[in-house]
Amino acid sequence: MKSLVDHLSQYAAYHRDPRNIASHFIGIPLIVVAVAVLLSRPAWVVGGLWISPALLVALLSAWFYLRLEWALGVLMTVLMGLSVWAGHALAAQSTSLWLGSGIGMFVVGWVIQFVGHYYEGKKPAFVDDISGLIVGPLFVVAELAFLLGLRQDLKQQIEARSGPVRSRKKNVTA
Repeated sequence: MKSLVDHLSQYAAYHRDPRNIASHFIGIPLIVVAVAVLLSRPAWVVGGLWISPALLVALLSAWFYLRLEWALGVLMTVLMGLSVWAGHALAAQSTSLWLGSGIGMFVVGWVIQFVGHYYEGKKPAFVDDISGLIVGPLFVVAELAFLLGLRQDLKQQIEARSGPVRSRKKNVTA
């Protein structure tokens, strides 16, 4: 199994432009919540719990994240839980609201992603490796940690493999 650094470094190689990374802070959460919304129907109440495909996908995702690293895995599990909660809340609404919000967030999220990749000049990571779809949300959380000054050891390991985030400054000649 690939390590946390392996997964994040591979994903980061497709995301070195700060505009692309910024687009992922908006696009990926929209897509994650949209998937949770769209997979929240059908649902079955079992022992007081609302069981849906969204919950099953979130549990499998949590297992993946927790196997990579405990601290980030717990955080990702909480975030996935919040996404499923939002998905179930919207799934309890009218079909048009549920479907419209789910499809709308999904489309807007992907448009934002592709705009970011336009600036990057590279295709999305999942095109070459489908695991990019599950690593993407983890990448966003790791990048947020880096911006907050946390997990600098992890950042250094990733940058050693995939290079630093490019500067947006342009060379100006006098």
